Amino acid sequence: PRRASAPSVLIVMGVSGSGKTTIASLLARRLEWSFEDGDWFHPPDNVAKMAAGTPLTDADRAPWLGAIANWIEETRRAGRHGVVACSALKRAYRSVLTAGGREAVRLVYLQGSRELIAARMALREGHFMPAGLLDSQFGALEEPAADELPITVSIEPRPNEVVESIVAALVRETGGPLAADPKPETPRAPET
Repeated sequence: PRRASAPSVLIVMGVSGSGKTTIASLLARRLEWSFEDGDWFHPPDNVAKMAAGTPLTDADRAPWLGAIANWIEETRRAGRHGVVACSALKRAYRSVLTAGGREAVRLVYLQGSRELIAARMALREGHFMPAGLLDSQFGALEEPAADELPITVSIEPRPNEVVESIVAALVRETGGPLAADPKPETPRAPET
């Protein structure tokens, strides 16, 4: 369905290894919107658990989801736009993130097979989510339903192609180009 206006915030979601950070950062750059990585909102205890190969519980995720939801609300309240990479595997998690603004906060679901994602994770270095937790990610995944208004894209193409397909979907829905956030003014040097 066509919308009157573009969303304020895009949540780029999917299992670990689906390319959320890469796609979300490229998308933010393409749209000239701000970017945040959901991983940056995890408390240190969560990072330690994941690095040790221990799946997080819903209780572990509550402060993390709350922090991301606060960033989304601050971005919207300030009249800015943003893109956040966040696994958002369960509908209940997404409900926290999109509360009060299903039209203004949109999901972009990066969809890929377990085999493709496992192959990509095997090539990653320095990430705190070990490949062994991929099964728990797919076990927890509840793909977004139609009433969540997701933009679902395959992760098989190259990252720039994935980004362009997301932008094309947004343009089709809104009927026009997406506005970039205004650049902050650079203070002028005092005249002498």
